[in-house]
Amino acid sequence: MKLSSDISAVITGGASGLGAATARRLAAQGVKVALFDLNEEKGEALAKELGGVFCKVNVTDEASVDAGFEKARAAIGQERILVNCAGTGNAIKTASRDKKTGEISHFPIDKFNLIIQINLIGTFTCIAKSAAGMMTLEPIDGERGAIVNTASVAAEDGQMGQAAYSASKGGVVGMTLPIARDLAREQIRVNTILPGIFNTPLLQGAPDNVKQALAASVPNPARLGEPAEYASLAEQMITNGYFNGEDVRLDGAIRMAPR
Repeated sequence: MKLSSDISAVITGGASGLGAATARRLAAQGVKVALFDLNEEKGEALAKELGGVFCKVNVTDEASVDAGFEKARAAIGQERILVNCAGTGNAIKTASRDKKTGEISHFPIDKFNLIIQINLIGTFTCIAKSAAGMMTLEPIDGERGAIVNTASVAAEDGQMGQAAYSASKGGVVGMTLPIARDLAREQIRVNTILPGIFNTPLLQGAPDNVKQALAASVPNPARLGEPAEYASLAEQMITNGYFNGEDVRLDGAIRMAPR
Protein backbone atom coordinates (compact mmCIF):
# COMPACT_ATOMS: atom_id res chain seq x y z
CA MET A 1 0.00 0.00 0.00
CA LYS A 2 1.34 3.37 -1.01
CA LEU A 3 1.03 5.94 1.79
CA SER A 4 -0.43 9.31 0.90
CA SER A 5 -3.05 11.87 1.89
CA ASP A 6 -5.62 9.63 0.17
CA ILE A 7 -5.19 7.05 2.96
CA SER A 8 -6.72 7.12 6.45
CA ALA A 9 -5.54 5.18 9.49
CA VAL A 10 -6.86 4.32 12.93
CA ILE A 11 -4.29 3.71 15.68
CA THR A 12 -5.54 2.28 18.97
CA GLY A 13 -3.50 3.25 22.02
CA GLY A 14 -2.45 6.13 19.80
CA ALA A 15 -1.90 8.80 22.44
CA SER A 16 1.52 7.59 23.61
CA GLY A 17 4.29 5.02 23.24
CA LEU A 18 4.22 2.67 20.26
CA GLY A 19 0.91 4.01 19.01
CA ALA A 20 2.00 7.65 19.07
CA ALA A 21 5.24 6.83 17.25
CA THR A 22 3.30 4.99 14.57
CA ALA A 23 0.80 7.83 14.20
CA ARG A 24 3.68 10.30 13.73
CA ARG A 25 5.36 8.08 11.13
CA LEU A 26 2.19 7.61 9.10
CA ALA A 27 1.24 11.28 9.34
CA ALA A 28 4.70 12.22 8.05
CA GLN A 29 3.77 10.34 4.86
CA GLY A 30 0.57 12.37 4.53
CA VAL A 31 -1.75 9.73 6.01
CA LYS A 32 -4.78 11.07 7.86
CA VAL A 33 -4.79 9.60 11.37
CA ALA A 34 -7.39 8.93 14.05
CA LEU A 35 -6.16 8.16 17.55
CA PHE A 36 -8.19 5.82 19.79
CA ASP A 37 -7.23 6.15 23.46
CA LEU A 38 -8.58 6.86 26.93
CA ASN A 39 -6.09 9.66 27.65
CA GLU A 40 -7.91 12.74 26.38
CA GLU A 41 -5.19 15.25 27.22
CA LYS A 42 -2.40 13.47 25.38
CA GLY A 43 -4.67 12.25 22.60
CA GLU A 44 -6.11 15.65 21.80
CA ALA A 45 -2.66 17.27 21.86
CA LEU A 46 -1.15 14.70 19.48
CA ALA A 47 -4.15 14.80 17.15
CA LYS A 48 -3.81 18.57 16.95
CA GLU A 49 -0.08 18.26 16.26
CA LEU A 50 -0.68 15.77 13.44
CA GLY A 51 -3.81 17.35 12.00
CA GLY A 52 -5.77 14.23 12.89
CA VAL A 53 -8.69 13.38 15.15
CA PHE A 54 -8.82 12.00 18.69
CA CYS A 55 -11.53 9.55 19.70
CA LYS A 56 -11.93 8.59 23.33
CA VAL A 57 -12.35 4.82 23.08
CA ASN A 58 -12.43 1.99 25.58
CA VAL A 59 -11.60 -1.09 23.51
CA THR A 60 -13.39 -3.36 26.02
CA ASP A 61 -16.69 -1.56 25.34
CA GLU A 62 -18.23 -2.41 21.95
CA ALA A 63 -20.42 0.70 21.92
CA SER A 64 -17.35 2.86 22.62
CA VAL A 65 -15.47 1.21 19.75
CA ASP A 66 -18.43 1.74 17.40
CA ALA A 67 -18.62 5.41 18.39
CA GLY A 68 -14.88 5.80 17.83
CA PHE A 69 -15.02 4.41 14.31
CA GLU A 70 -18.07 6.53 13.53
CA LYS A 71 -16.31 9.70 14.67
CA ALA A 72 -13.05 8.82 12.91
CA ARG A 73 -14.72 7.98 9.60
CA ALA A 74 -16.81 11.16 9.69
CA ALA A 75 -13.64 13.21 10.17
CA ILE A 76 -11.07 11.50 7.91
CA GLY A 77 -12.96 8.89 5.91
CA GLN A 78 -13.00 5.11 5.98
CA GLU A 79 -9.65 3.82 7.19
CA ARG A 80 -7.50 1.53 5.04
CA ILE A 81 -5.02 1.06 7.90
CA LEU A 82 -5.59 -0.19 11.43
CA VAL A 83 -2.73 -0.43 13.94
CA ASN A 84 -3.65 -2.01 17.29
CA CYS A 85 -1.40 -0.73 20.08
CA ALA A 86 -3.92 -0.48 22.93
CA GLY A 87 -2.93 -2.82 25.74
CA THR A 88 -1.76 -3.22 29.29
CA GLY A 89 -0.37 -5.81 31.68
CA ASN A 90 0.00 -6.86 35.28
CA ALA A 91 2.38 -9.04 37.30
CA ILE A 92 0.66 -11.54 39.61
CA LYS A 93 1.61 -15.16 40.21
CA THR A 94 -0.99 -17.86 39.56
CA ALA A 95 -0.83 -18.81 43.23
CA SER A 96 1.63 -17.60 45.83
CA ARG A 97 2.59 -17.74 49.48
CA ASP A 98 3.30 -14.60 51.52
CA LYS A 99 6.94 -14.76 52.65
CA LYS A 100 6.16 -13.23 56.04
CA THR A 101 2.79 -14.67 56.99
CA GLY A 102 2.67 -17.84 54.89
CA GLU A 103 -0.79 -16.84 53.69
CA ILE A 104 -1.71 -18.42 50.33
CA SER A 105 -3.55 -16.48 47.64
CA HIS A 106 -4.34 -16.96 43.96
CA PHE A 107 -4.46 -14.70 40.92
CA PRO A 108 -7.66 -12.60 41.18
CA ILE A 109 -9.79 -13.90 38.32
CA ASP A 110 -11.28 -10.48 37.58
CA LYS A 111 -7.78 -9.10 37.00
CA PHE A 112 -6.94 -12.00 34.67
CA ASN A 113 -10.15 -11.39 32.75
CA LEU A 114 -9.46 -7.65 32.43
CA ILE A 115 -6.13 -8.24 30.68
CA ILE A 116 -7.77 -10.70 28.26
CA GLN A 117 -10.57 -8.23 27.60
CA ILE A 118 -8.20 -5.36 26.79
CA ASN A 119 -5.33 -7.06 24.98
CA LEU A 120 -7.07 -9.89 23.16
CA ILE A 121 -10.79 -9.25 22.83
CA GLY A 122 -10.27 -5.50 22.45
CA THR A 123 -7.82 -6.14 19.62
CA PHE A 124 -10.20 -8.55 17.89
CA THR A 125 -13.15 -6.17 18.28
CA CYS A 126 -11.25 -3.40 16.51
CA ILE A 127 -10.02 -5.78 13.79
CA ALA A 128 -13.50 -7.11 13.04
CA LYS A 129 -15.14 -3.71 12.88
CA SER A 130 -12.32 -2.10 10.89
CA ALA A 131 -12.20 -4.98 8.40
CA ALA A 132 -15.94 -4.72 7.81
CA GLY A 133 -15.46 -1.04 7.03
CA MET A 134 -12.52 -1.72 4.72
CA MET A 135 -14.65 -4.18 2.76
CA THR A 136 -16.85 -1.27 1.60
CA LEU A 137 -13.89 0.29 -0.22
CA GLU A 138 -12.72 -0.29 -3.75
CA PRO A 139 -9.23 -1.83 -3.91
CA ILE A 140 -6.26 0.40 -4.69
CA ASP A 141 -3.44 -1.49 -6.43
CA GLY A 142 -5.08 -4.75 -5.38
CA GLU A 143 -5.55 -3.82 -1.71
CA ARG A 144 -8.43 -2.70 0.44
CA GLY A 145 -6.54 -2.47 3.70
CA ALA A 146 -3.76 -3.51 6.06
CA ILE A 147 -3.93 -4.33 9.76
CA VAL A 148 -1.01 -4.45 12.21
CA ASN A 149 -1.44 -5.87 15.72
CA THR A 150 0.80 -5.68 18.78
CA ALA A 151 1.59 -8.82 20.74
CA SER A 152 4.77 -9.26 22.82
CA VAL A 153 7.74 -11.58 23.19
CA ALA A 154 5.85 -12.67 26.33
CA ALA A 155 3.56 -14.57 23.95
CA GLU A 156 6.48 -16.99 23.57
CA ASP A 157 8.72 -16.16 26.57
CA GLY A 158 6.34 -15.36 29.39
CA GLN A 159 7.95 -14.70 32.75
CA MET A 160 6.73 -15.36 36.28
CA GLY A 161 3.65 -13.30 37.03
CA GLN A 162 2.80 -12.91 33.33
CA ALA A 163 0.16 -15.62 32.95
CA ALA A 164 -2.60 -13.17 31.98
CA TYR A 165 -0.38 -10.97 29.84
CA SER A 166 1.21 -13.93 28.03
CA ALA A 167 -2.17 -15.57 27.46
CA SER A 168 -3.58 -12.38 25.97
CA LYS A 169 -0.60 -11.77 23.71
CA GLY A 170 -0.38 -15.44 22.76
CA GLY A 171 -3.98 -15.14 21.65
CA VAL A 172 -3.12 -12.20 19.40
CA VAL A 173 -0.34 -14.25 17.80
CA GLY A 174 -2.60 -17.28 17.45
CA MET A 175 -5.37 -15.42 15.66
CA THR A 176 -3.17 -13.53 13.19
CA LEU A 177 -2.96 -16.19 10.49
CA PRO A 178 -6.61 -17.30 10.68
CA ILE A 179 -7.75 -13.68 10.37
CA ALA A 180 -5.35 -13.09 7.46
CA ARG A 181 -6.92 -16.12 5.77
CA ASP A 182 -10.45 -14.91 6.59
CA LEU A 183 -9.76 -11.58 4.92
CA ALA A 184 -7.54 -12.74 2.06
CA ARG A 185 -10.28 -12.72 -0.59
CA GLU A 186 -11.23 -9.21 0.49
CA GLN A 187 -7.64 -8.08 -0.15
CA ILE A 188 -6.99 -7.07 3.46
CA ARG A 189 -3.66 -8.09 5.01
CA VAL A 190 -3.02 -8.82 8.70
CA ASN A 191 0.30 -9.00 10.55
CA THR A 192 1.50 -8.85 14.16
CA ILE A 193 4.61 -7.41 15.83
CA LEU A 194 6.01 -9.02 19.00
CA PRO A 195 8.02 -6.24 20.71
CA GLY A 196 10.68 -7.01 23.29
CA ILE A 197 11.66 -4.52 26.00
CA PHE A 198 10.76 -1.06 24.71
CA ASN A 199 11.23 2.42 26.08
CA THR A 200 7.55 3.22 26.47
CA PRO A 201 5.74 5.25 29.15
CA LEU A 202 4.97 2.00 31.00
CA LEU A 203 8.70 1.39 31.48
CA GLN A 204 9.79 4.99 31.90
CA GLY A 205 8.42 5.01 35.44
CA ALA A 206 10.82 2.26 36.51
CA PRO A 207 13.99 3.14 38.49
CA ASP A 208 17.09 3.83 36.39
CA ASN A 209 18.92 0.76 37.69
CA VAL A 210 16.02 -1.46 36.61
CA LYS A 211 15.96 0.05 33.13
CA GLN A 212 19.74 -0.31 32.83
CA ALA A 213 19.55 -3.98 33.83
CA LEU A 214 16.78 -4.63 31.32
CA ALA A 215 18.71 -2.87 28.56
CA ALA A 216 21.85 -4.89 29.36
CA SER A 217 19.89 -8.14 29.01
CA VAL A 218 19.29 -7.49 25.31
CA PRO A 219 21.99 -9.25 23.22
CA ASN A 220 22.35 -6.76 20.36
CA PRO A 221 21.91 -3.88 20.46
CA ALA A 222 22.18 -3.92 24.25
CA ARG A 223 19.57 -1.26 24.88
CA LEU A 224 15.83 -0.74 25.09
CA GLY A 225 13.88 -0.65 21.86
CA GLU A 226 12.61 2.74 20.73
CA PRO A 227 8.98 3.33 19.68
CA ALA A 228 10.21 4.73 16.35
CA GLU A 229 11.69 1.29 15.59
CA TYR A 230 8.32 -0.33 16.14
CA ALA A 231 6.74 2.30 13.89
CA SER A 232 9.28 1.55 11.17
CA LEU A 233 8.35 -2.14 11.13
CA ALA A 234 4.64 -1.31 11.22
CA GLU A 235 5.11 0.90 8.16
CA GLN A 236 6.94 -1.92 6.35
CA MET A 237 4.09 -4.32 7.11
CA ILE A 238 1.62 -1.79 5.74
CA THR A 239 3.51 -0.86 2.58
CA ASN A 240 4.95 -4.27 1.61
CA GLY A 241 2.10 -6.01 -0.19
CA TYR A 242 3.56 -9.50 0.30
CA PHE A 243 3.70 -9.16 4.09
CA ASN A 244 0.69 -11.15 5.28
CA GLY A 245 -0.19 -13.51 8.11
CA GLU A 246 3.17 -12.97 9.82
CA ASP A 247 4.16 -12.73 13.49
CA VAL A 248 7.52 -10.96 13.78
CA ARG A 249 9.64 -10.52 16.91
CA LEU A 250 11.27 -7.12 17.32
CA ASP A 251 13.48 -7.66 20.32
CA GLY A 252 17.24 -7.39 19.75
CA ALA A 253 17.47 -11.23 19.84
CA ILE A 254 16.43 -11.40 23.50
CA ARG A 255 15.31 -14.80 24.77
CA MET A 256 14.07 -14.65 28.33
CA ALA A 257 15.32 -17.22 30.83
CA PRO A 258 12.92 -17.87 33.73
CA ARG A 259 13.33 -15.39 36.57
